[in-house]
Amino acid sequence: MPTRRGSIRIFRFLGIDVYLHYSWILWAIIRYKVQFLHFHEYGSPFWYIVEYLGLFAIVLMHEFGHALACRQVGGQANLIVLWPLGGVAYVSPPQRPGAMLWSIAAGPLVNVALFPVFSVFWYCSHLLGWPDIYPNVNEILEAIWMINLSLLVFNMLPIFPLDGGQILRSLLWYLFGRANSLLIASIVGFVGVAGFGVFILLMYLGGDSGSAIWMGVMDFFIAMTCWRGLQQALALSRLEKAPRRAEFRCPNCQVSPPIGEFWGCGRCRKTFDTFSTQGFCPHCNAEYHVTSCPFCHSVRPMTEWHAFAAPSVPPQG
Repeated sequence: MPTRRGSIRIFRFLGIDVYLHYSWILWAIIRYKVQFLHFHEYGSPFWYIVEYLGLFAIVLMHEFGHALACRQVGGQANLIVLWPLGGVAYVSPPQRPGAMLWSIAAGPLVNVALFPVFSVFWYCSHLLGWPDIYPNVNEILEAIWMINLSLLVFNMLPIFPLDGGQILRSLLWYLFGRANSLLIASIVGFVGVAGFGVFILLMYLGGDSGSAIWMGVMDFFIAMTCWRGLQQALALSRLEKAPRRAEFRCPNCQVSPPIGEFWGCGRCRKTFDTFSTQGFCPHCNAEYHVTSCPFCHSVRPMTEWHAFAAPSVPPQG
């Protein structure tokens, strides 16, 4: 997935930094050469730029929907990265199914809200006779209407990590728990990836090789994310089954940490139990004054993981 590395910061709004990945610009050039120079959909390159800016705006509003909803439920969201395969809002909602569900669903709801707005504009364009008077304007309105609808439909596919797949995971969380819901959503995602791959193959054999290659790249990234989701689900399952250190609790979620090597060292890349070593990596002696909660992912100083002494037992006799 895209990160700030290889991206440029374009602005900051409501405390959220928005970055543009360099591949977005590269893809814009490729699409211009294919769409305008070969298909001549518009009479001027200006209208192609307007369409691309419309895509940019719709994706950006979608990602801000995720970020602001995450903040509303008490989560953290301060980074959005835009790239050709869409946008990524780096959100960290509280590890509760309801909070996760709202943080994910808010993105597609932005597209739902935009649908009637764009539909009215396009309808009025036909009423005013713009297809004949201002054909480029009418084409732009139609293109933006279709972009918004396509993004909504595609994102709602129940394929992890698309919004539809993550909404499915959040709903399953209520019934099967955190780890099992992610496991089921990842497996469903692999089925969706396979089905999408068949569709792409048929498109390629049908002669639309350009779109097929682009969708193939997208399918590959979705498959890789499904694989990471599966690995995370298995790790979460081991985590939830591990015994706990009842004498410590996370200062954020009040859950006791597990006993075992569930923390990774940033220096030597090996795992260790930070509570048994008091924040020292036993492999390279790196010291960590803060630790992350494997359940809510908050990072707090070791001193805030308060120890709770066992209750004293009154003398017998």
